[in-house]
Amino acid sequence: MDGVTTVPGMQDRPTAAELLEAVADSLDGEVLPVVDFTVQHKVRVAANICRILVRQLELSAEVDRSEHDALAAALQRDGSLAELNAAYAEHLRHADAAELPGAVDTLLAAVSGKLMINKPGYTS
Repeated sequence: MDGVTTVPGMQDRPTAAELLEAVADSLDGEVLPVVDFTVQHKVRVAANICRILVRQLELSAEVDRSEHDALAAALQRDGSLAELNAAYAEHLRHADAAELPGAVDTLLAAVSGKLMINKPGYTS
């Protein structure tokens, strides 16, 4: 590419997360103060949805990987996250009481990961 200089890390910018954060900031900082009271709740909801999507983009791969690894270890098999969740639910239907404390820990970790995305600070 003659005459074109690229800066490392500057391609594909802004990212989807950066765009969503900019929309959320604009809704909160510019739109919310000037809209009628009857619309303000909708504006807050829209900004919150944008921020949830940002967290999904940034955290869901790690949260899903952790849940996958925990379920695969508990079941001693591999598969997609959906397959492992279905297999674990079926496994727990027939599990004995000795397995339940470990299952609770596994499930609480999965729920905590999802709450980090959807409702940060809720678990603390």
